[in-house]
Amino acid sequence: MEKDTHFILGVYDDEDVLLHAVEKVRGSGVKIHEVYSPYPVHGLEHVLGYKRSRLPIAAFLFGLLGTSLALTMQFYMMRFDWPMIIGGKDYAAFPDFIPVSFEMTVLLAAFGMVGVFMVSSNLKPWAQPRIFDLRSTDDKHIMAIDIANNSAMDVEKIKEILASSGATEVNKKSFE
Repeated sequence: MEKDTHFILGVYDDEDVLLHAVEKVRGSGVKIHEVYSPYPVHGLEHVLGYKRSRLPIAAFLFGLLGTSLALTMQFYMMRFDWPMIIGGKDYAAFPDFIPVSFEMTVLLAAFGMVGVFMVSSNLKPWAQPRIFDLRSTDDKHIMAIDIANNSAMDVEKIKEILASSGATEVNKKSFE
């Protein structure tokens, strides 16, 4: 069976039931593809076993790049491109460089984080999103299980596990 095309969906009404269901489903050996929720559920990423995001590292590196570029740009402009002695100060008056350096740090960190997030989340302007269930944007929580990732387990067994974990509905969804 092709990966990322055939799914079993468990539909849940309550976030607490969902959290316990994720623990139960993962405990029974089923690999969960993703959980979709209309709002953030506290502790869901922990229960799903997600690692801490590396986005802060990218933000720090882009901020460092912004600071470096700002200081280099200002030093080059004041020393070589258009040297000016202002008020008897030196060419490289670093206290005067602080506001521009701060702004470049924030600018590059913000743009860098947005870019890294878009790339890591595979969000492309031309991509069509997969909608597993329209109610996931309104009031339902959806647990999607890829059948190909759980080939060792029978589909009916997975449906039984979802139903016993508190799912109000268990559906099959295919993307062709």
